[in-house]
Amino acid sequence: MAQLPHLTMSATLGDQAYTAIREAIVSGVLERGQKVTERGLAESLDISATPVREALRRLEQDRLVERTGPRSVRIAKFAEEELREFTMIGDTLRSLAARLAAEKSTAAQRREMSAVLDRADRLRGEARECDPGGEAERKLIEEILACMRRFHALVDEASGNSTLLQMLHMVDAFGADERRSTVLSEVSGARRGAVDERYGQHRAIYDAIASGDGERAAALMSAHSRASSDSLITARFSD
Repeated sequence: MAQLPHLTMSATLGDQAYTAIREAIVSGVLERGQKVTERGLAESLDISATPVREALRRLEQDRLVERTGPRSVRIAKFAEEELREFTMIGDTLRSLAARLAAEKSTAAQRREMSAVLDRADRLRGEARECDPGGEAERKLIEEILACMRRFHALVDEASGNSTLLQMLHMVDAFGADERRSTVLSEVSGARRGAVDERYGQHRAIYDAIASGDGERAAALMSAHSRASSDSLITARFSD
């Protein structure tokens, strides 16, 4: 099993274990369908089994793991229809977050959104100067993707709704590890134009938020999120 980061002793070791294992699932370090044990995870994290057991109970509630035995679980792997349902929920929540961000965001939050998009534009300009498909271009694209994730996180935070944020935290884990690889694959293939179109949508969403147009922000985010989800599902189930 892949080595997970060692954790330090603290009063919130269960929380740390939950965060570390969840991130390993989301990032793809722990693969969908992979079987793991409490003992194996505890050894990888360099902690006792008790906080791992607590973390796995929470991850079961999040539907990110499935119990296969008293001390073992399997990383959840979803069928196409299940993933479609998760992404549909996520699309709806993200649209609502954009609407609320247009109504409630602060000037500081909007400045940070704009700064992230400006940085992404600069990186995109650098990527155009690179050899297509090369390592330099790939690294720049990954940086751009990190900017896009940050932009969406800022929009979510600007909604000012803790319940909505908690729900987005849950649904974002489904397929998150594959979104990055999907975009990288599309950029190097025939669907590069679709990636460029989705990229441009971020600026339009920001403009709607900055102008306080909640209805337009919600509609734009809904279309953008659906397009991203459709690409994810197509990539996973195209074989």
